[in-house]
Amino acid sequence: MAAKKLKQFGLWPSPVQPASLAQGLRLSDLAWDSDGETLVWLEGRSDRGVLVCAPPGQAPRDLTSTLSVRARVGYGGGDFGVGGGYTYFVAQEGRLYRQPLAGGAAIPIVPQFGHMASPTVSPDNKWVLFVHTYEGTDGLAIVDAAGTQWPQKLVYGEDFYMQPCWHPDNDRIAWISWNHPNMPWDSTLLKMATLTIDESGLPIVTKTETLIDKPDVAIQQPAFSPDGQSLLYISDESGWNNLYLYDLESGEHRALTFDPGDVGRPSWAQGIRTYGLSPDGQRIYYLRNEQGFTHLWVYGVATGQARKVSSPLDAYTSLLQIAISPAQGTLAFIASSSTTGERVISYTPGSDTVHIYRRATGENIPPEELSKPQPVQWTAGDAKNTTVYGLYYPPASSAFASTGLPPAIIAIHGGPTGQSSASYNARAQFFATRGFAYLEVNYRGSTGYGKNYMAALRGQWGVLDVQDAIDGARYLVDAGLADGNKLVIMGGSAGGYTVLKALVDHPGFFKAALCLYGVSNMFTLAADTHKFEERYLDSMLGPLPEASDIYRQRSPIFNADKIVDPIALFQGEIDTVVPKAQAETIVASLQQRNVPHEYHLYPGEGHGWRKQETIEAFYSTVEQFLKNHVIFA
Repeated sequence: MAAKKLKQFGLWPSPVQPASLAQGLRLSDLAWDSDGETLVWLEGRSDRGVLVCAPPGQAPRDLTSTLSVRARVGYGGGDFGVGGGYTYFVAQEGRLYRQPLAGGAAIPIVPQFGHMASPTVSPDNKWVLFVHTYEGTDGLAIVDAAGTQWPQKLVYGEDFYMQPCWHPDNDRIAWISWNHPNMPWDSTLLKMATLTIDESGLPIVTKTETLIDKPDVAIQQPAFSPDGQSLLYISDESGWNNLYLYDLESGEHRALTFDPGDVGRPSWAQGIRTYGLSPDGQRIYYLRNEQGFTHLWVYGVATGQARKVSSPLDAYTSLLQIAISPAQGTLAFIASSSTTGERVISYTPGSDTVHIYRRATGENIPPEELSKPQPVQWTAGDAKNTTVYGLYYPPASSAFASTGLPPAIIAIHGGPTGQSSASYNARAQFFATRGFAYLEVNYRGSTGYGKNYMAALRGQWGVLDVQDAIDGARYLVDAGLADGNKLVIMGGSAGGYTVLKALVDHPGFFKAALCLYGVSNMFTLAADTHKFEERYLDSMLGPLPEASDIYRQRSPIFNADKIVDPIALFQGEIDTVVPKAQAETIVASLQQRNVPHEYHLYPGEGHGWRKQETIEAFYSTVEQFLKNHVIFA
């Protein structure tokens, strides 16, 4: 083996290039047709969403060519459904279409009216149930699968609706709903309705039942069993997201799993799935999150026992959007590992093989050239000595080494109710393969470590997240893993807020900062953001006007004069979640005081980057900024 060449940390030639990052696909969801053999998935290609179909024994082919598939209720998700040889999808303008999987043109089955999501086909393939929003009013609506009749409102009254599902007898539906000021991980309702056909020929609701309505209990992902005798769901009542069953005949609720690990994950988007039932209803396959690493587990309905599934899937550290073939029982996922990009795969329980349908990247980089994350933890500086969690990516190269200690990127995830997981992290690899240490901070408020850990940030946003980021950086320095004089903090959205707040509260601690569409003014965020989050701050900071002093104290813009460290700010021009004014007020202060900074506004981009040209420009800009202000400073 050849000796490694010496080259300064942060300047290592990397196989992870901005152009290659820009050309990768985004894989977001998948579903089986009712034949149990045809798999459909959604690919993000630059700023377009494309449905792809893989019939049995045939090569995959694109279904949508001119229409971009993208549901836009809240943060999106729930873009399409499949059944009876058709896919039902939401185009970017919000309209619902039907397209045959065998080939042919897509036709709209509803008028252009508001936005739609989660098209859910009835078991008899006659009806499509969907989430609908128009001028701030959300609900569930229904249309016949061929679109020959006008759609009809079905269920309204709550502020939000999500995850509708059908009973196998086509006569009942269940769903999740919730009301302001709750978020879907705070407290939700589980409801069920009985349907009958009215004189117009469309189903109407004749009876509605509230199955669960408990304060501070969040329910998600209802699904009827194949025999129609029970309703499965996920609840966090125990302090963790576990599987439960509701017996439709007896009315009894009971827990199925008691894991100190999360089966569900926060419902930031429509259409999230973390479990599914075998066609005979005897096994429940579920994805269990343990400190950011996801494993497949199975619960035996007859035995009442749960176990981890040991299989070729062990090669993956992240499994998303489990879908189970209704005929064969084959499992499909979006899978990745720390050194393998996302793939659409399928696996038949008991077999030794995994079938790969699609790779999001070319996978041209040998795994040994990439960094493998290590779960780490440190102690918070509070009276309880709370444990804080993270994922550490060491610098990685087979050809280069350096003397001394590496610069470090302290990465803050968004949300703030979110989690950095061990899925393939292109951003982490971009930095680690250049000779940076990279720490993903799962600060208090993150999910995946129990409900109490998540709830710790309520009322403390801008305090605990900042402290955990600082302590995480100190952990790296004290452990001899990073150069304390070359620390960089980076984050987007809520993570961008933590970046700004850390610069305000701890000037000089970080050598530089990277802020992506970060929040700077809590007052305008509460006033200007989209409906989904317009009351989020009630729990994170407090309700207005009572908490106005806290809003002012926690808003970086009112203390922007304390920001003295070099910073690059990146913003999408049409971002409706964190509008560009949030960045530009900070930029104005930096300009006034001659603080080293850069501001990059990307036309046509919203809350995150989709266009290839934006992604390539972003990474190229970041690399040069760090050379100027960290490596050569």
